[in-house]
Amino acid sequence: MAFPSAPSPVSLIEVFWVFLRLGCTSFGGPAAHLAFFRTEFVERRRWLSETSYADLVALCQFLPGPASSQVGMALGWRRAGWGGMAAAWLGFTLPAAALMIGFAHGVAWLDDAGDAPAWQAALQGLKVAAVAVVAQAIWAMSRSLCPDTPRRVLAGVAAALALGLPWLTGWGGAWGQLLAIGVAGLTGLWMGSRWLAASSAPDAQQGFGMTRTAGAVALALLALLLVGLPLWAEASGSALLAQVAGFFGAGALVFGGGHVVLPLLQSSVVPVGAVSSADFLAGYGAVQAMPGPLFSFSAYLGAVMNPAVLAGLAPWLAGLLMLGAVFAPAALTVVGVLPFWDLLRQRIGVRSVLTGINAGVVGLLVAAFIDPVWPAAMQSVGDVLLAGMALAALLRWRISPVWVVSGCAAAASLSVLV
Repeated sequence: MAFPSAPSPVSLIEVFWVFLRLGCTSFGGPAAHLAFFRTEFVERRRWLSETSYADLVALCQFLPGPASSQVGMALGWRRAGWGGMAAAWLGFTLPAAALMIGFAHGVAWLDDAGDAPAWQAALQGLKVAAVAVVAQAIWAMSRSLCPDTPRRVLAGVAAALALGLPWLTGWGGAWGQLLAIGVAGLTGLWMGSRWLAASSAPDAQQGFGMTRTAGAVALALLALLLVGLPLWAEASGSALLAQVAGFFGAGALVFGGGHVVLPLLQSSVVPVGAVSSADFLAGYGAVQAMPGPLFSFSAYLGAVMNPAVLAGLAPWLAGLLMLGAVFAPAALTVVGVLPFWDLLRQRIGVRSVLTGINAGVVGLLVAAFIDPVWPAAMQSVGDVLLAGMALAALLRWRISPVWVVSGCAAAASLSVLV
């Protein structure tokens, strides 16, 4: 079935609503987010083809910043331009950010709910649903992107590297992921036309329509802010500006997903007394139960910062300021790279590399499924059975992930009430 090469007209409200719904239900971390996006935008809405989506995911895996949020920004741009990009980011990020700012303000009902067995069970059900969603994505993407034995083997090698390198060397998980992508890309280049002959050609146009001028300006602005914000903070002596610079730098330099940004943020806020160690850990625990991007943790940190650092700024405004600071590099990077990516992906050599990388992405999903998705969710035989039923609902009956996620949460809650 053919997919449109350019976006059809769509209102900003629709883009915002779709991503807001995903922001309320996308539990389970980046791997689950990408799986939810694939189901929503490739299978259900057909905004782009499987190949184009895989290429976009492969690109964002290479870029610094939160990969799932960057994929969402690019999809929003594809549908509705600059406004669509902003609407997609806002819709996907707003639920978790609002909850984290509310948590920072010590909302009594949230504290009470956190101690309730039914609430804890519902959170566990959401984690179980994430297992099924990721498993569905692995199954569907492997059939499309790993259609032969060599690419299945390559996906297995990528999964082994992503899991094994941190265990063997003690290095962060980002290094294993980058090595896996690099090996997969080189293997694709080596295989060359042998794999391309069996692979579908890329869409003639991704439909992003972003100009090279906009890309160059975005990359220049990113470099300017990376250098200029710390210098400005030092020259002004502003503790608040120093934190903005620290959050911006963390968002620009992090590889490997949302969890990697946490130590960078910790080094920015705790040693200088902007946030206490106890408050930092409390927020870190709370954000694990939130939907959407883990980078929403930045909103919490801004809201609980020492009043001396905020210099009279309202805590909720500080939360939004830090949220924007940590996400801004991701947006600038996407805008900067996409205009050139659409041209590069048409070249035979780049397509060969992408073919290998796409198989590697499947391996990274497998690695994420093994750790941390499965161990974080599977705590009992009942969890395994619930995950199996959720996976059957997704694969056999093709029930919307929204209903599957809601059903898992409801079933888990009922299990402790009856």
